[in-house]
Amino acid sequence: MKRIGVLTSGGDAQGMNAAVRAVVRAGLDRGAEVYAIYEGYQGLVEGGVAIRPMTWGSVGGILQQGGTVIGTARCKDFRERAGRRQAVRNLFAHGIDGLVVIGGDGSLTGADILRTEWPELVAELVARGELTPEQAAEHPRLAVVGLVGSIDNDMQGTDITIGADSALHRITEAVDAITSTAASHQRCFVVEVMGRNAGYLALMSAIATGADWVLIPESPPDVDNWEDKMCEVLKAGRAAGRRNSMVIVAEGALDRNGAKISADYVQQVLVERLQEDARVTILGHVQRGGSPSAYDRIMSTLLGVAAVDELLDGAPDAEPQLIGVHGNRVVRVPLMECVRKTHAVNDAIRANDFALAAKLRGRGFEESFHILRTLVRALPHAPRPGIRRLRLAVLNASGLAPGMNAAVRAAVRLALDRGHYVFGVRNSFHGLAENDLFEFDWMSVNGWARMGGSELGTTRRTLAPSDYYAIARTIEERKLDGLLVIGGWSGYQTALQMLKSRENFPAFDIPIILLPSTINNNLPGTELCVGADTALNSIVDAMNKIKQSAVASQRCFVVEVMGKYCGYLALMSMIATGAERAYLHERGITLDDLREDVRLLNTGFAEGKRLGVMIRNEKAHPIYTTDFIAKLFEAEGGDLYEVRTAVLGHLQQGGDPTPFDRILATRYAYRCIHYLEEKAYAGDNEVACIGVTGSEYAITPLLDALRGYDVTLERPKQQWWLNLEQMARMLAQPGPGFYGEAL
Repeated sequence: MKRIGVLTSGGDAQGMNAAVRAVVRAGLDRGAEVYAIYEGYQGLVEGGVAIRPMTWGSVGGILQQGGTVIGTARCKDFRERAGRRQAVRNLFAHGIDGLVVIGGDGSLTGADILRTEWPELVAELVARGELTPEQAAEHPRLAVVGLVGSIDNDMQGTDITIGADSALHRITEAVDAITSTAASHQRCFVVEVMGRNAGYLALMSAIATGADWVLIPESPPDVDNWEDKMCEVLKAGRAAGRRNSMVIVAEGALDRNGAKISADYVQQVLVERLQEDARVTILGHVQRGGSPSAYDRIMSTLLGVAAVDELLDGAPDAEPQLIGVHGNRVVRVPLMECVRKTHAVNDAIRANDFALAAKLRGRGFEESFHILRTLVRALPHAPRPGIRRLRLAVLNASGLAPGMNAAVRAAVRLALDRGHYVFGVRNSFHGLAENDLFEFDWMSVNGWARMGGSELGTTRRTLAPSDYYAIARTIEERKLDGLLVIGGWSGYQTALQMLKSRENFPAFDIPIILLPSTINNNLPGTELCVGADTALNSIVDAMNKIKQSAVASQRCFVVEVMGKYCGYLALMSMIATGAERAYLHERGITLDDLREDVRLLNTGFAEGKRLGVMIRNEKAHPIYTTDFIAKLFEAEGGDLYEVRTAVLGHLQQGGDPTPFDRILATRYAYRCIHYLEEKAYAGDNEVACIGVTGSEYAITPLLDALRGYDVTLERPKQQWWLNLEQMARMLAQPGPGFYGEAL
């Protein structure tokens, strides 16, 4: 039987526990024995009780916990050959020859050194009489798989690391709160965020919060007198109507000469040159604390399962792999190649080669910085000489989704900075029919990045045939050159109808781009919609409270979530919360399913289980409703447990958007504005939709996207996330002989 170990090393990061849980349960499900190595490499060197076998129940209840329950520590002994030799001895004592290491580049480098030296260290142990040749022959090599656990997101080979999204949540929540008090007193605030030599947290939190200036190590100010430039922009912003100024400083921020820029120095500059009250807030370790976000729980779970598959299915002498994510996909990349590229970024920063450092961070990083440089301007650039200034309109359509305002803000500022006119349409296509438009200026969208809801207003109401005539008239009167529609399926339907009606209404011969924004995550041409991440986090927050209330007594909850005929929210919230079942319309519900669920619940509660949670997609079945399932469980459970329902309803559409949704909305908007500009200048009247497919952003003609779409059920015919259902059910099963107190 294969024996594998899992350890967490270096700084802790939210989501590490989700990864540990996934490694343990996936390993046990595959028939392996799994050991947790407590306190990282220190425990590996010390051995004894620091290396413990794990059961299914050992990782119950840890999914939602921050930090790492198996501990982490710096270990000087492991840096010495003697310490690594002792580590090998301890692994042999437990028969472990496969390691999943969750940590940063230093931790992963240490794992590869141990793997490389393994044959020599084993030979030394044999020569010292601490191992027999027969024992040595049983484990001729060590297999290593790496997961990057670091809030800094500073590792090459993966788009995002375990903990980075949760850290962005902490930063965004703090900056949003600080912004309120800063505006009240018309103050400047300087906020320092973590990241070591990486500016990811500073850059992305600046986009997400609508900050006015940011300083990061990869792209320092491009002038020596950057202080004057910063103060000039902030002063102009105040003159334009801003009541406060927000500067975000990465802890590793540098000037172009490589000198450190501290938050205290920035504050001093603001006080002296602007004669304003400026305060410093250093967020510190609060960024590492707290429960992981829905994204970190799900991503870490996927990576943990993939790590076990790599260990158990990989070739015995295979090069160690780093398991990461590109876009929406789990990927495997040679571990030490990633480490070398990460060191190359740091070397470039030390050499003051900042252009190379930014390039090595990747296209997404460079693009985000380019976008931010426009968004933080106090006023747009003057129109370029000789260009035709386009007249663009933007509206929200269909149901409400958090992040709509962030998309509008980004689109407006990016278009204005390109020299175009931008018109906001109130109340969706009905407002367009009624000619209810207004012209945006730069400050019209100030503060919109963090706002939930839809400031433009939105509606699902169906248009009458006469409305299309009125829309055409508005387009002609306003001389619109392009239309950006931010919303859900009804917006796509209206755009499709406009496309089909061009023979009758020539005014519709303008480029139209659809930006997907719905909590249901069910639109054509994309795997990710703005708003879905916020809805998932709202579900997770509600489920945490439900579980706390339910665990005090033996109780089962049947929780209903939105999604229409798409089960994305149901399945993903099952993975993120550890719920036992997700009822999906895609799979349906049978009487046999319910009979099996009753059996599992009754057996579990009879053997000490205190909590059960089932998640049901709102359209999972027309007969087996949430109330029906709850009453069935209650009738069959007898005195073993109580049953309650929780219909989460519109709280899933409310709240401020998460950093993920704010950033996704901004990056979508950036591409949409460039698309409209390109098509309008070329005289191309294409109707298209933007989205993410796999790891790439793509703009697809609407008619092409609809070929892969089930119009009746309003969902793509192929949904990538359905491939995760089997894994979700595996992780949620009781496990061999376990009925734990928590999920």
